[in-house]
Amino acid sequence: MDIEITDVDGSRARLRYGALEFDCALGKNGITSTKREGDHATPAGRFPLRQLYYRPDKFAKPPKCVLSTQEMDMLDGWCDAPEHELYNQYVRLPFGAGHEQLWRTDEVFILVFMIGNNDDPVVPGAGSCIFMHVARENYAPTEGCVALAQEDLLTLLAAIETSTEIVIPAP
Repeated sequence: MDIEITDVDGSRARLRYGALEFDCALGKNGITSTKREGDHATPAGRFPLRQLYYRPDKFAKPPKCVLSTQEMDMLDGWCDAPEHELYNQYVRLPFGAGHEQLWRTDEVFILVFMIGNNDDPVVPGAGSCIFMHVARENYAPTEGCVALAQEDLLTLLAAIETSTEIVIPAP
């Protein structure tokens, strides 16, 4: 069974997984079929789900999830520099090229689930750092990620199967 993004209205949508249904936020510029680095859009397509990173200062034990789970620390990052050989890959900080720091001062990245966009193979400039994470207040738009309320994200993580993929419709 797959996760489906439905009822898209700009940067807002519904996320469905079987009987589960949640509000979610998408990229500021909605969904795109031609994802490019920095376009603030969520990529359309069918993507595998990868690793979950979580903040151990926020969760006493790993959240329930059948996929690979990793404690996050302050040196975790993700490269978003298209010209770098580690583009759209996990990196350790400090890191000399452009990157997203996973350990942030806000609550958005206390759970960061990697969506397998542009990672097999990686194409420079075709988008990086597409995550599923905790939504901001009022489901404010993301930079291109899919964001859910924290409790909804935990419920979803506990329900998915190893074969689950996310399906984001073309605009």
